[in-house]
Amino acid sequence: MALTAGAQTFPQHRPATLARRGMVAAPHYLAAEAGLDLLKAGGNAIDAAIAASAMLQVVYPFVCGLGGDVFMLIHEGASGKLYGLNGSGRSAGTATIERYHELGYERMPVFGIHSVTVPGCASGWGEAAQRFGRLGLGASLAPAISYAEEGFAIGPDLHTALTNASARPDIHRSWHTHFLPDGSVPAHGSIMRFPTLARTLRTIAKEGPEAFYQGAIAEQIASFFAREGGLITREDLAAHRSDWVTPLSVPFAGMDIYELPPNTQGVTALQMLGMLDQLPLGASPLSAETVHLAVEAKKLAFADRQAYLTDLGHMRVDPASLIEANYLASRRALIDPQRAQASIAPGGFTGDTVYLCAADREGNVVSLIQSNYMGFGSGVVVDDTGIVLQNRGAYFSLDPSAANALAPGKRTLHTLIPSMALREGRPAIVFGSMGGDGQPQTHLQVYTALARYGLNMQQAIEMPRWVHGAIHGTGGETLLLENRFPSETVDTLRSLGHEVQEGKPWLTTMGYAQGIIFDPATGVMQGGSDPRAEGIAAGW
Repeated sequence: MALTAGAQTFPQHRPATLARRGMVAAPHYLAAEAGLDLLKAGGNAIDAAIAASAMLQVVYPFVCGLGGDVFMLIHEGASGKLYGLNGSGRSAGTATIERYHELGYERMPVFGIHSVTVPGCASGWGEAAQRFGRLGLGASLAPAISYAEEGFAIGPDLHTALTNASARPDIHRSWHTHFLPDGSVPAHGSIMRFPTLARTLRTIAKEGPEAFYQGAIAEQIASFFAREGGLITREDLAAHRSDWVTPLSVPFAGMDIYELPPNTQGVTALQMLGMLDQLPLGASPLSAETVHLAVEAKKLAFADRQAYLTDLGHMRVDPASLIEANYLASRRALIDPQRAQASIAPGGFTGDTVYLCAADREGNVVSLIQSNYMGFGSGVVVDDTGIVLQNRGAYFSLDPSAANALAPGKRTLHTLIPSMALREGRPAIVFGSMGGDGQPQTHLQVYTALARYGLNMQQAIEMPRWVHGAIHGTGGETLLLENRFPSETVDTLRSLGHEVQEGKPWLTTMGYAQGIIFDPATGVMQGGSDPRAEGIAAGW
């Protein structure tokens, strides 16, 4: 099958996966297969999603881990209700701006022990499994434990990540001890084992997430922070809780698209979709007219993100007001279809995350996203646990006037945004992507390709993508396009005033996207997985 975009036709790398009983789409094939095995064993989509998430911590540890956070959207088939889970952690109880100044920081450190916030992943798994799972958390963690103990073959992405990280001066000695016990990067295709991670996962499977926050694992984490001079304490871990939250939505192309509220940037994705919904687009998702309007909507939404979004308890405005119809209309009116406007959007292209989704024949659907933030996160691993600590605290600001200013026990603004679209109250699409600030931009592009141009899920994921934002070290903002866009699109965008940069055909910068479309008439699920990663959409 080929996708025609304007004057250009290019092959679809993979066919869309079709299934009726269940499906799991993940950025690594072993994770998707682990989730599918849970479905075949009598589990539901929640069991499958957690199994895939846990497996990714073993085979894709450069983008997610037990030391990171997790967010989920869960559609419960029995009730027809949609639930949101915020499994993100908070800053230490002593993490004040003044304390960081005393530590010698004028701005938040990007890596190291002081970039770490309390990990929320284990708690998020536990909450979802207890409320909606069928087989229990232990069953979901079993495949990951087995692979961590017995070993798995190192794929190209992990080999590249290990090679790059091993040369970085900011990587902590604990990382080298965990990932490179022999002192060198193992070859592509060689067997890697994580016995300490397996032991930690086994403890969680046996004793529950409480072990991570109040038990033996918590003691290991707290002792490690004390030795390293970090701020997180046993009390900070014990105080952690995941929260069930109410998703927000906007209408788009006959559907209602849902995202999580702050502290995520879900509102940003919804603003972009809400602005674009009533604009006349070009003939193709790759035409200059379509891309231009989408980028201009992005600029406006990111300006609001910078000004307002942070921990919900610290926000100065009601997030729902940012997606109210009249407000979106006023923002939409600022878009000039003939000219690119100056941008004040913050952020950049960095960010390493995993997104996966799962669905079963009973109507349970899970949209799950998890992250260390930047690659191996802080570059710190808790000794003898295999817990790779995130550097999510780097997103805080030490400017007390900033919306996302650091404060004790505060959740930072998160780029992580799982998504789901409903039509007449039933799941129509579940979708998401990694990619830091690029995540809402990918949501906009893929939902537009699906709903406004009729592409299937695999086509929409494989379609050339763009991302707009600051290129680190340049001081300016660039519209980065994969070089598979039509030449006339690139030329027109430049003539409209965009600072265009063309990159390689398949940039990992564009994120690893996964998604499923649901056919209400036949019950068929149509899945897609990103060729930019090592994943599949596995169905049965």
